Amino acid sequence: MNLKPLADRLVVEPIEQEDVTAGGIILPETAKEKPQQGKVIAAGPGRTDEKGKRIAMELTVGDRVLYAKYSGTEIKLDGKKVLILRESDILAIVA
Repeated sequence: MNLKPLADRLVVEPIEQEDVTAGGIILPETAKEKPQQGKVIAAGPGRTDEKGKRIAMELTVGDRVLYAKYSGTEIKLDGKKVLILRESDILAIVA
């Protein structure tokens, strides 16, 4: 990958939901909800405060995260859809 996020931004690969429900119903692409869970594949160095001091990121590459449904900017990278998000758009880390 040749994409390096700046400041407090992250590159997240969305994790798609299952095509089949627990009851065995196959979901078409149009019925699926937008994913809200993903894996961090790149992270910026962190933002700077008013005095110019760097504030480190709480997230690292490989973290599995929950993010707001319609947040970030979606782009295609190496044939895959990825999101560029701010650290503040991340709701939680999935343990």
